[in-house]
Amino acid sequence: MRMFSLRLRTLFQAALLAALPLAQAAPAVAPQGSLVIVGGGLKADNAEIWQRIVTLAGGPGARIAVLPSASANPERAGQWISERLNSYGAAAFVVPLSVRLADTDFRKVAEDAELASAVRSAGGVFFPGGDQSRITEALVRADGSRTAMLDAVWDVYRRGGVVAGDSAGAAIMSSTMFYAPNSVLATLRSGVADGRDIAPGLGFIGDDVFVDQHLLVRGRFARMIPAMLKKGYKVGLGIDENTAMVVDRRRQVEIIGVKGALLIDLTHATTDSARAGFNVSNAVLSYLDRGDRYDLATHTFTPAPEKAGGRLADGRELARQPVYSSDILGRNAVVELMENLVNNHENEAIGIATSGREMGEGVQPPAFQFTFRKTPDSVAYLKPETHNYSILNLRLDIRQLDAASEPVPVLSN
Repeated sequence: MRMFSLRLRTLFQAALLAALPLAQAAPAVAPQGSLVIVGGGLKADNAEIWQRIVTLAGGPGARIAVLPSASANPERAGQWISERLNSYGAAAFVVPLSVRLADTDFRKVAEDAELASAVRSAGGVFFPGGDQSRITEALVRADGSRTAMLDAVWDVYRRGGVVAGDSAGAAIMSSTMFYAPNSVLATLRSGVADGRDIAPGLGFIGDDVFVDQHLLVRGRFARMIPAMLKKGYKVGLGIDENTAMVVDRRRQVEIIGVKGALLIDLTHATTDSARAGFNVSNAVLSYLDRGDRYDLATHTFTPAPEKAGGRLADGRELARQPVYSSDILGRNAVVELMENLVNNHENEAIGIATSGREMGEGVQPPAFQFTFRKTPDSVAYLKPETHNYSILNLRLDIRQLDAASEPVPVLSN
């Protein structure tokens, strides 16, 4: 039975990949609503994010449809999310649409006119976390067209409502999403393949921005870059846990919650096909902290109000020591290295990614070197009271080290 289910899933994926552009066809009128894209691990007491969702859905009493399609336990997830939303003033209701719900045919539920009408009349839609492939399987027909339920969600967004998603619910926001990817390091080693590592998402944020989640705690910025190069994205936004990107109808992004987001710009990035292994040069990395804003239309940054006068000036006292991370994919390691670099006389920092385990007798695993550089465009802002940074425009080059001739560098601070 499991083999049969896997075969059906594979056939569905193939059909979806072939036809999904129909489901993602851009609406004639730009959506007037907002997106709240949460990086996973949304806590019950994160009032800033929960309250923003309710406010964007219409305020106290706003009806919000909860679609727990991604969850392994949709009943429990739907109940938990709806209770949280209601505790912040909403009138949330659960839509019983999931491939994991027993004794229901998710295809019929997705086409149910009465349920679709209930969603269409709501002020917002919330997608909880889980497995994002279950969301697209439930909401997109096998031929790639939109189900009645997905049309209803788009109607909410088009007319001014909010579409929110946590974790898997964030992954679906771009037109390409991670589907069943390898680990970050394995992605650097092996690349990404359509239908395996990546697949079409639902495209609410548009076709020009790639979205990823759980970003800083899992070092996922490094897997975003191969995926973006594969699909031709120039801009990527990766949001951390218990934190959200709020995207308004003018495509202005505001960071709210606990931590921040990484902005990846590949506009001028290049790769060298003659070099062994994955490589990229001249990627640009920025860290957007809570309260910061970024305009996707004009590509302009506005610091949080409390940081507006906190731009770090040249000539201040700086550290004088090598800036190095032996595990650049570790928890928050990339932001810590960026902070250390902007506070240092050194113009270059190095991070290493490797499993540290042999791949057989005497065979070392691939290692990757991440080189961060300050450029004339690099800028940083600081909120001294909390020691929170915003860091813009650090150059990033990545290359695979040759194990035979380039031992992994070890620097001491």
